[in-house]
Order: sequence, then structure tokens, then C-alpha cells
Amino acid sequence: MVSTLREADVEGVVLSFVDTAGINRIKTVPLSRFERAAAWGAGMSPVFDTFLSNDAPVRTADLGGPDGDLRLHPDLDRVVVLAAQPGWAWAPVDRYTQDGEPYAACQRMFASRMVERARAAGLTFAMAFEIEWAISRGDGHDFEPACLGPAYGMTRLVELSDYARDVLAALRVEGLDVEQLHPEYSDGQYEVSVAATDPVTAADRSVLVRQTIRAVSAEHGYRVSFSPSVVVRHVGNGGHVHLSASRDGRNVFAGGDGRYGMTGEAEALMAGVLERLPALLAIGAPSPASYLRLVPSHWAGPYGCWGRENREAAVRLVTGSVGDEAGAANVEVKCVDLAANPYLLAGCLIAAGLHGTSSGATLPDEVTGDPAGYDAADLAARGVHRLPTTLSVSVDAFAADEVLRDALGTWLFDAVAAVRRGEIDRFADSSPEEIVEALRWVY
Repeated sequence: MVSTLREADVEGVVLSFVDTAGINRIKTVPLSRFERAAAWGAGMSPVFDTFLSNDAPVRTADLGGPDGDLRLHPDLDRVVVLAAQPGWAWAPVDRYTQDGEPYAACQRMFASRMVERARAAGLTFAMAFEIEWAISRGDGHDFEPACLGPAYGMTRLVELSDYARDVLAALRVEGLDVEQLHPEYSDGQYEVSVAATDPVTAADRSVLVRQTIRAVSAEHGYRVSFSPSVVVRHVGNGGHVHLSASRDGRNVFAGGDGRYGMTGEAEALMAGVLERLPALLAIGAPSPASYLRLVPSHWAGPYGCWGRENREAAVRLVTGSVGDEAGAANVEVKCVDLAANPYLLAGCLIAAGLHGTSSGATLPDEVTGDPAGYDAADLAARGVHRLPTTLSVSVDAFAADEVLRDALGTWLFDAVAAVRRGEIDRFADSSPEEIVEALRWVY
């Protein structure tokens, strides 16, 4: 592998993991040391698992102190030469103790464990993370949209034609299968979607795509934000997750006798995710800025309901075109964003879905139209509730959730709760404007 990287003029390799606050933390090694790093790992303190988004540490019973060291082991099957950062390659890592044991708070290995748990139950999951970002002119702290045309409009592509082309080219060179790229709704906002794959690789790609977009943007003199809220009271950036599951090679969301061709297993899986959404928001909407995005009538999915192609529902059933259901049918979880650690989110969605199937959870009635247009009595009769409107409420739901506690294990579960509460305390007296200003360029 080293010789192949040398032929690509690689000088250094980025060893990448994502912490509990959703920040991509790294070490790098020169190419001459990569073989040793692959064999023995590179050292890294475990303290980052209790860092807040401003790099301030909090503590749990097991994590957050100055003691200890970990080894970052690159996944050699995921090494990518970075198209927009000449001389660099990138690899996601699994983290081990110095004794060679899997590190209990490694988020990537948690996702892998949940994939194996699903496989033991006879299910194979596929996922894809949508990436939305806002593009700003220059490198100042304020946000100045780099394009001014209408949402989804050709004018925006004309304004940023060379930039968008270079994003596509970089992702292609890195081996990423882009399905579509387009201008989005909000100020200076774009979206890119890559093909679904296994959940761990999908999470890897979420990290890689964002790193690549950031690098291409810098080349063009732009600054980009993936933050849930970039401008107060404007539509924010989502990080919607598409997921499907198959049994014996057949998509359980198609070809069944249930609603819209779903199998009973698919309905139970969806019900499991719906049931846990208040707690899952502590994973998938992990920032105070997340709740500035998660508002009604903005296609953010702030109500705990599902609907076929309903973009206001927290869980949207995508059936695909007639004749393509077996390949296209999936569910989109819309109430999550890119402040989330994608490995934690992938693993927790699997855990919630599996609990739904094992417990025989019942999928409630579908909701059509915007739930915000229903009166309270109608929503109550349908069993539809507004999802948490603050991080504090979602963390309380998370802390009481035994299914997620069992899946994550004590170290990871406690780290999530501690970091979220640290963010709550940090922004307790902050206005929405202050929250957005503090986090706009962190994510």
C-alpha cells in the first residue's frame, strides 16, 4: 500500500475519528511511518471523547481525565487519496487500548457491533447520509451567501458552476458514487447525495465528503458551514439518513403485504425508530443549534410521525418508482443533522430498529400533509407528538432509554449524556443569535 500511495505523491496520511460532540479529530503520520501506524497504531488521548464543541472537557466516571493513551489503527480498506488536498491520504480509524483491546468508547466500533447484531438477527442494513452545506464568500466570521439565485434554481448553479464541477470531480476521484448534487432551499445552500452502502462505510463517507467539500471550497476562496443553523430563523442544514434493510437478499421495505408494499418486519423496524426518536435526538440532533433548525413547516421533521413521501414527517417512507421498489424503497430519518457523530447515529438507528422488530412494535397510522396544520386534538388522536424542542428534553429522554444504554454500553452512554449536558450548560443563557454565531464555523 505504501508504494501505491507514494506513486500518488502522498506525503502524509490523516488518521481520522469523530468525537462525541461530532468534531472530526485527527492525527497525521508521514508516509514513511504509515506501515508502523497500521501495525501498532498512533497514540491519542481518550480525553477527546468528553470534549465539548469548543474543546472544553467534561468528565464521566470513566472518561475525561489526563490519564491513559489509545492507539489509532487505520482501516486499510478505507484509505483514500484526497483529491482536493494534494499530498495527503485519509483513513478512518478504530481505536484500541495499549493492551490491544477494543476501546469501549470507540464510536466506529460501536457502529460495527450494531451491524453485527443486525446480521445475527438475519438483517443487513444499508445507509446513506445526505450532506447539506452553506457556502460563504471570503473567510470572515459573518455569513455572506456565495450565490443569490432562487432555491433549486439554475441561477445558483450558473453562479457556482466551476465550484460545483470541482466538488463533483473531487468526489469522483476519491471513488465516491454521487447520485445527485443541487442547490438547496436556504441562503447559499447546496446538497449532495452519495449512494447507499453498509452503515460503517456510509458514516466514513459522511466524514470524507464533508472534508472534501471543505477543501474544494477553500481552493475557491469560500468558507462552508455544515452547522444545523447558519442564519437565525432561516432553514438550516440537515443530515438526513436514508436506511433500508434486507433479509436473504430481499429488501424488507418492498414486496410485502403491508402498507405500500412493506413487510411486517419493515413496519416494526420503522415503529422502533419512531418510538425512540425523542431519545435518538440526543444522538442525531446533538447541539443547541439543532433545535433552531428543528421547527415546523421547514421540512425538518419536527413531529414524531411517518408518511409516504411526506417531507414534514420525522420519518419519510420512500417507495421509489413503480417497478424499482425492490432497489429503491427505504426510510429517510429527517430530524437529524450534521452535528451528529455519524457512527453513533448509524449504530443507534440500527439498535432502535432491531428493538422494534424483536418486540413486534406496531407502526401507527400514516400522517399526510403538514402536521403543524392539524389541531392538537387531531394530533393526539393520531398519537402524533412534537419532538423535543430543546436539547435538554432530548437528553432527559436519552438518559431514561434502556435500549440505547444497552446498545452503547456504559462508557459511550455516559459520554454522550455528559457532553450534551455540558453543551446545555454552556449555552444556558445564550440567545439564538449567540448560539448560531458560536457554532457556525465549528461544524
